[in-house]
Amino acid sequence: MSITRRNHGRGHSYRIDGEKVPGVTTILGATLPKPALIEWAGKTTAGYAVDYWEDLADLPPSKRLDRLNRARFEDRDAAANRGTEVHALAERHMAGDEVEIPDELEGHFRAYESFLAEWRPVATAVELVVGHRTMGYCGTVDVVADLADNNRWLLDYKTSRSGIFPETALQGCAYRRAEVFLDNDGQEHDMAELGIERVGGLHLRADGTFDLYPLATDDDVWAYFRHLAWLYRQQDAMAEWVGTAARAPRTVDA
Repeated sequence: MSITRRNHGRGHSYRIDGEKVPGVTTILGATLPKPALIEWAGKTTAGYAVDYWEDLADLPPSKRLDRLNRARFEDRDAAANRGTEVHALAERHMAGDEVEIPDELEGHFRAYESFLAEWRPVATAVELVVGHRTMGYCGTVDVVADLADNNRWLLDYKTSRSGIFPETALQGCAYRRAEVFLDNDGQEHDMAELGIERVGGLHLRADGTFDLYPLATDDDVWAYFRHLAWLYRQQDAMAEWVGTAARAPRTVDA
């Protein structure tokens, strides 16, 4: 009986007692409608066309179309990589390691340093794996730390340009309401042992500024996440909802 996280390149997966289970962000990504992404995709593609107008004009139409189709994914992947790198730097810094900051991440890290100076966090756990056997999900918490307000916070770092969305509250709620967490030796402990008092989203911006947003984790938020987890589990069954094409019964001529 165990909970494990396995890394696969930039991704990772979880198992509870040998059975693969989704991560919290996987559940949210598969079930939450994201109308803002539609607008983002259109603006990103249009912006790419304007910025690279002359380059695109030199390409055959099919190649031009291919470049435009890939533009939004290049922007998305760059943002995801930036977020992953900032997370890694913050984790190492919180653990007391010296870190070298790439030029392209300087603003985000200055925002992180401003957070450290203002809120004076003392970390009790970093990159904490949590799990919920009953609901069948796992996740990885960025940090649990005691802050200057004398509360113990569960924090999730965000580096996106758009800031903190309501789904971050669902993410934080699922983490806080997990049943167990793993210590450094992979041993399970009751989540209550952490003594978490507040949950927050820490928005680290490229201009060197930050905001710490408290996140709701009450029963309504928890119920919403449980519904999303239920919807996620129904997705495999959807393929069976449409049967094979019906055929009219054959008639025998008199």
